[in-house]
Amino acid sequence: MRKALELDNTVAAELAGSEDAVLRTLESHLDCDVYLRGNVLTLEGDERAVEAAGAVVRELSELIEQGHEIAPGTIEAVTRALDEDASPSEILEDVVWRHRATKVSPKTINQKRYVDSIRNNTITFGIGPAGTGKTFLAVALAAAALSRREINRIILTRPAVEAGERLGFLPGDLMAKVDPYLRPLFDALHDMLDPERVSAHLERGVIEVAPLAFMRGRTLNDSFIILDEAQNTTPEQMKMFLTRLGFNSKMVVTGDITQIDLPREQDSGLVVISDILNRVEGIDFVRFGEEDVVRHKLVRRIVAAYNEHAQQQAPELHARKRA
Repeated sequence: MRKALELDNTVAAELAGSEDAVLRTLESHLDCDVYLRGNVLTLEGDERAVEAAGAVVRELSELIEQGHEIAPGTIEAVTRALDEDASPSEILEDVVWRHRATKVSPKTINQKRYVDSIRNNTITFGIGPAGTGKTFLAVALAAAALSRREINRIILTRPAVEAGERLGFLPGDLMAKVDPYLRPLFDALHDMLDPERVSAHLERGVIEVAPLAFMRGRTLNDSFIILDEAQNTTPEQMKMFLTRLGFNSKMVVTGDITQIDLPREQDSGLVVISDILNRVEGIDFVRFGEEDVVRHKLVRRIVAAYNEHAQQQAPELHARKRA
């Protein structure tokens, strides 16, 4: 089957992109051939594939007309949304944070669920592999809440767990020693705000970035609190952190249970917490998969390869095979 779609000139130019990069990405996500000549897009393949491709092109055209910039990741978000019978525009139009040239919005169905969960719950757990936007989206929501004066401060924390090197061997005072562990949180902050504003907020205590150990004994009111790399907390540390929650505060806990750096004999607080809190009102768990990785496509392949290897090595899976 062959189907020709006449596009607006602006839409055609956006879909062509730089050296047809967007068009080639579009073709790689569709089960039919795609040709663009002038403002006429031709789809060729079996009937079902052509109809599905037409729906994707119509969604992309609407997004372009609404002012969205189309990139390879946008095409992926649109095709995934349509596969799950969701509205692509509903996902991509949910702008979490906007600052100058930076516009942060969900790119996948799970990212949209995650954003909605943080808005609607007091405590949200985001669990999944690297590159799924867990920390980045949480920091964006925190920056937005601070700008709307819904909270008085942002608190970012991580457990300072040694992953291959020891704190004692690093130069400097305590904060200098833990800086490498907190650097990803600083990076996310600087993506959201001007550096001078970040510095001013840090000096006044409006933004606090500290190791998890610094949370003990505190009650955190009017705050947006993010615990990153939570797979490296012990169950006791996780309980300590969660019970710091004060009035008019939100907590977001993120982590990847496939990247635990604790000693083998030590349980991870993130692994056991879902069994303890899965039925508590006001707490939600959002689980990401490799399909939610929005970094370079090679990152997704790496994540998939590690997941496959982990499944092959899991003792319980081997036991099932022998049974």
